[in-house]
Amino acid sequence: MAVVTMKQLLDSGTHFGHQTRRWNPKMAPFIFGARNGIHIIHLEKTANSFDQAYEFMVDKVARGAEVLFVGTKKQ
Repeated sequence: MAVVTMKQLLDSGTHFGHQTRRWNPKMAPFIFGARNGIHIIHLEKTANSFDQAYEFMVDKVARGAEVLFVGTKKQ
């Protein structure tokens, strides 16, 4: 079962990336396209990555690892 649905990703605006002139070329496989000077993120690949990250974290926690989430954005 998906941790995050495509509808949730779309509703939260996950598909909006950075301006096309300010981007990291390593992100190219995850960029679906561009519109009005903004990169559009490939949501299918994003959802798959969320699932992989979730499974990784579940495995680590099951083995007794501790997890620390750090946020640097003031929002």
